Amino acid sequence: MTRVVASSVIEKQNVLPDKKRQCVLLFFATFASKGRIVERERKMPDKKEKYLQLIASLRSLTEGEPDAIANMANVAAAIKETFGFFWVGFYIVKGNQLVLGPFQGPMACTRIAYGKGVCGTAWKERKTLIVPDVDAFPGHIACSRFSRSEIVVPVMNGNEVGAVLDIDSERLNAFDETDAYYLEKIAELIHPSLFDRGNFDS
Repeated sequence: MTRVVASSVIEKQNVLPDKKRQCVLLFFATFASKGRIVERERKMPDKKEKYLQLIASLRSLTEGEPDAIANMANVAAAIKETFGFFWVGFYIVKGNQLVLGPFQGPMACTRIAYGKGVCGTAWKERKTLIVPDVDAFPGHIACSRFSRSEIVVPVMNGNEVGAVLDIDSERLNAFDETDAYYLEKIAELIHPSLFDRGNFDS
C-alpha cells in the first residue's frame, strides 16, 4: 500500500509540475540569454571607442609616410572595415574640381565641380557637412541610388581645402556629431602628406 501511495505521489510530482517546471526552465533560459546579450553589449566597443582605436592604428600607419595616396587608401580601407559604411573615399582638389581618389565601395562619380553636391559644398563652405537624408539636400549628386545619408569632411591646411573625405551610408540619419568630431581628427592625419605639393599635379 505504501508503495502505491509513493508511486502515486511520484506520478503527481512528475505530471502536475511539468508546466511549472517548463516555465521555470524557460525563465532561466531567457534570463541567461539576456545576460549573455548584455554581456556581449558590454564588451562591444561603442562608436567613440571604435574611433579612438581606429585613430591610434591610423596614426601609426600615416606617421612618416609622405605619400598622400597611400595614406588615403589605408584610411578609407580602415574606416570601411571598422564601421561597414556603404562607401568611404576621398576626392582631391585639382583646379576647380574634386577628382576621385582612393576609395572603398561601389564605383563613384569621377569629378565634382566646386560648390556642387555635398562634396563640392563642403569644399566651398570649408566645413564638415552632415546630411541625414541625401534626397533632401539641394543639388545632391546621386552617384548611387543606395546612398541614403552622407558626411563630408574637408582635409584642410588653414583655410585651404586639399581634399574631402566622403562617407555614405545605406541608412537614413547614420551620422552625428561624434562621427564629425572623430572623422575630422582622422582627416588631420592626411594633412601632412596631402599638402606636400610634390604629391599632386593640379
